[in-house]
Amino acid sequence: MKVKLRVTVMKKPGVLDPEGKAIGRALAHLGFAGVEEVRAGKVIELDLDAESEAAAEAAAREMAERLLANGVIERFRIERLAA
Repeated sequence: MKVKLRVTVMKKPGVLDPEGKAIGRALAHLGFAGVEEVRAGKVIELDLDAESEAAAEAAAREMAERLLANGVIERFRIERLAA
């Protein structure tokens, strides 16, 4: 079965995010008021061929743990997308 998943990787709370800080400063410089905090991350979309949705999610979790996210400073979330 074909399964489309999105893995979102973000820095853990308390971990410095210089890219997010730079984006926040740029937004303020452009006149966008009220932006209190910006966190930057990455999004990876996977199209997997798996036996089941559970198998696809297990594979994506292993990918995230082994390569896509640095478990020391990042956390990840996996979402199923419409095919």
